[in-house]
Amino acid sequence: MNPYAALVDCLRATWLTGKTRPMEYRRTQLEALGRFLEENETEILHALCVDMRRPPFEGQIADISLVKNEVNHALNNLSCWMKDESVDKNLATKLDCAFVRKDPYGVVLIISPFNYPFQLTVVPMVGAIAAGNCVIVKPSEQSSCSEKLLAEVLPTYLDPDTFAVVTGGPEQTTKLLENKFDYIMFTGSPPIGKIVMTAAAKHLTPLTLELGGQNPCYVDCCCNFQNAANRIVWAKFFNTGQTCIAPDYVICTIETQERLMPCLRQAIREFYGCSPRDSPDYGRMINDKHFRRVCALLDCGRVAIGGETDECDRYIAPTVLADVKEWEPVMQQEVFGPILPIFTVRDLDEAIQYINSKERPLAIYAFSCDSKIVNRVLDCTSSGGFCGNDCIMHVTLVSLPFGGIGYSGFGQYHGKYGFDTFTHQRGCLSRCMGFEAINSIRYPPYSQRKLDLLVSATEVRRRGFCTLL
Repeated sequence: MNPYAALVDCLRATWLTGKTRPMEYRRTQLEALGRFLEENETEILHALCVDMRRPPFEGQIADISLVKNEVNHALNNLSCWMKDESVDKNLATKLDCAFVRKDPYGVVLIISPFNYPFQLTVVPMVGAIAAGNCVIVKPSEQSSCSEKLLAEVLPTYLDPDTFAVVTGGPEQTTKLLENKFDYIMFTGSPPIGKIVMTAAAKHLTPLTLELGGQNPCYVDCCCNFQNAANRIVWAKFFNTGQTCIAPDYVICTIETQERLMPCLRQAIREFYGCSPRDSPDYGRMINDKHFRRVCALLDCGRVAIGGETDECDRYIAPTVLADVKEWEPVMQQEVFGPILPIFTVRDLDEAIQYINSKERPLAIYAFSCDSKIVNRVLDCTSSGGFCGNDCIMHVTLVSLPFGGIGYSGFGQYHGKYGFDTFTHQRGCLSRCMGFEAINSIRYPPYSQRKLDLLVSATEVRRRGFCTLL
């Protein structure tokens, strides 16, 4: 017997009663999420500090403030999102009612990663609850203090008949995925994403995968280099580089690298001081395994800035690598740590060609004082998201979708996009019982006259299109 079968069955039984469908019920649960964030702010920041030595500033922004924004945005717009959406009708259905009903899927599973344990658990929950679903969340066991808080405290705010937290490692997650869910959302690495997708396929369960990738950052020769360096350094070393949308590598010409490098050095010194190890604004790697994996990348290219490590403290200094080669490991995998390689090319054309030769990333960044250059990178590449003249700031907007494409995932959420992700768009037509004479044109015995009338009554015509006889 699967250890989670009874839990899933219990939540599905509740969902079938229609308990989660009323707007007021959804609103009550969303408000409870908001209270969880408000009333446990100190505990959340403490958990992030214990798990990753996350600075309170970064914890407040990423795992509290942005999450509150999602809750408030959903509460502000819930009634509008839930409304039936009227659609155009043809002549045959002019007297009827055609609309899209926003139906919840049922019981959804949300599997979240270690790097932003509250944001990447609660923000998908906002969309799922707003859409009227029952929810099971599986937070990462790697951020153990955050997992404990989510497992012990969050359920006290929400309805236990419609919400549950499951803890544990890979073995427990595998058992959980054996159950039939109505929708799955997974955030994590592509290899684990493939495992989740395989498990979902056994039940034909739809899912969203939010994965990672190597996010390129193109820096043009026409650029305010210090401003660009400040924004790149902040985004890259935020949460010690453990961010799926962090710039993974800078791509530029050799001349640009020579002008950018001293600006990167200055930004690192201004942000974290002469000894980043002692800075209260710089975190640590999540565990020894990830520490060793990222440290191995220091053998690539040449260490131009930083490079210091301390295994006992899981400390890796903010590091910039120069002279890296395309075939080196740092250019073949997502870094997911505080190492920024600079890969040089001849010009913009070669940069675009290189970016397009790799798997499509979660984000692409481009810096230039010339908007034509920024727009060319945007127009000639493909990625989950894009930000010109900055990095990662696009995720602060609840009005923008967040998600990957190809190897970096599929599906999207944030704001209404999260509501839509966890909503089945149910096409509906409600007809009256009268006017049978109109319907008779589609009944046998068939005739050419009936066919012509039915085609005409259901036809969609081109606008502004005229056929000359």
